Amino acid sequence: MQQTFRLVIDCPDQIGLVASVSQFLASHGATIVEANHHTDLQTGRFFMRHEIGADSIGLDYDSFLAEFAPLANEFQMNWKLSDSSKKQRVALLGSVESHCMVDLLHRWHTGELDCDIPCIIGNHPQMKQFADWYKVPFHWVDFKALGKEAAFAQISTLLEEYKIDLTVLARFMQILPDTLCQQLQGKAINIHHSFLPSFAGAKPYQQAYDRGVKLIGATCHYVTKDLDEGPIIEQSVKRISHSDSAVDMVRKGKDCEVTALAHGVRYHLEDRVIIHRNKTVVFA
Repeated sequence: MQQTFRLVIDCPDQIGLVASVSQFLASHGATIVEANHHTDLQTGRFFMRHEIGADSIGLDYDSFLAEFAPLANEFQMNWKLSDSSKKQRVALLGSVESHCMVDLLHRWHTGELDCDIPCIIGNHPQMKQFADWYKVPFHWVDFKALGKEAAFAQISTLLEEYKIDLTVLARFMQILPDTLCQQLQGKAINIHHSFLPSFAGAKPYQQAYDRGVKLIGATCHYVTKDLDEGPIIEQSVKRISHSDSAVDMVRKGKDCEVTALAHGVRYHLEDRVIIHRNKTVVFA
């Protein structure tokens, strides 16, 4: 796989912005592998993602950071540069339902998700069998024995010890405390088994069944202190009918869950998501 630098920018929309970035890259001989631009006319914000062939540009990573900084300051950019050769470290958190966890592990094992998974954390012991199969260290955090405060303290310690870049709640079914949400801001992804903002909270499929909906879905979003209200990364839907029971909806909804979560995680790993306020720009 070709090594690339990913330049991601969020700033006020201004005349000459694209030209200035393009001139900077051209002056260093950069080959742009992929370019994405978006202007939010309502907020006056500009969003950009450029993927650059690392072997084409006459700068190493640190030199790029130093030389681009004056231009970034001039245009008041929020920006970051990432190196595709440096894999992010991802922790998977699970509970009893295994479909999302196993799907992510399979995609990682086959190389579809370009990351490292150094640990799996479960609040029940059931996930150990899958962690063992994929040869990933497993940690069971017993919420009943420890209590929530001590359990989440243990999870926080594990995330620090493993130097985790991204935490994925793969049907973890526990509400993270505010302090941990703040600590993981923009670096924790959840899958909720409904098409948000409809049917937030517990038992969304039963809620959907009771309401008689004709579409069910799943939502991959960033974790915030407000339950199921974080910036949405990806959603998936499936059509149902009056003949589907709540159990049928759970079964069919699992397809939506694994698809939305896998896409959302991949978009994040590839620096395709820019968070702005409580929304996202996703250069999928």
